[in-house]
Amino acid sequence: MDDRYEAIARDIQKSLHVVAFTGAGISSESGIPTYRGAGGLWNKYDPNRYASIHYFKKDPSYYWRFFRDVRYPMLKKVVPNKAHLALAEMEQMGYMQTVITQNIDGLHQEAGSTSVIELHGTTRFITCTSCAEEYPMEAVFPILDEEIPPLCQECQGVLRPAVIFFGESLNPQVIGRAYEEADCCDFLLVVGSSLVVYPAADLPVTAKQRGAGLAIINKDPTPMDQLADYVIHEEAGTVLPQIVKFLTPV
Repeated sequence: MDDRYEAIARDIQKSLHVVAFTGAGISSESGIPTYRGAGGLWNKYDPNRYASIHYFKKDPSYYWRFFRDVRYPMLKKVVPNKAHLALAEMEQMGYMQTVITQNIDGLHQEAGSTSVIELHGTTRFITCTSCAEEYPMEAVFPILDEEIPPLCQECQGVLRPAVIFFGESLNPQVIGRAYEEADCCDFLLVVGSSLVVYPAADLPVTAKQRGAGLAIINKDPTPMDQLADYVIHEEAGTVLPQIVKFLTPV
């Protein structure tokens, strides 16, 4: 047993406000490919077309074919893994206040986490670019068999996923909430993030500047490793359940 698991659990137990910050690495363990690195989606699909708001406005059918043929079948079959479930269990035990995530898959909520800040939006909902009508993801997929791009049932406007495309700014209220959490937490648990995408990658810096403890759990080294109190280069699905074992309910 790694002594760091018990040490992290001990620090979590004595903290008053614990926050998790998660990236693509946590969902890769559920079978969702990361975007960068070996096997990443952007090695196969050009993000300047599939993930760009400028290209979406030019030709939305390009994105929607990708969504129909690649993204939706993947999202439909994945389920939360042991890491997602461990973070939800920490919340249920009274330790985890908020999960801030760069992911758009909704797996934290499916696992049972109730306080989730989604920095890059979500694929669980689709919105109309004209009237802002909102649809669940499942309701839109049948439309794709009939028309691409899918159109709003209310006004015939083009539908889009409720995500942040390349070329769009993060929602200032959402990123503001994330920084508030980093500013007031006394322990930040970074899970599965390479910490290279800004401004979100500044969250650990903000937490440390305020005196918070910092643990980074990621398979590969990150630029922030030197700031952390604990660094574990292993899969989150292995590490987090072990940390939970050392926690006692509040």
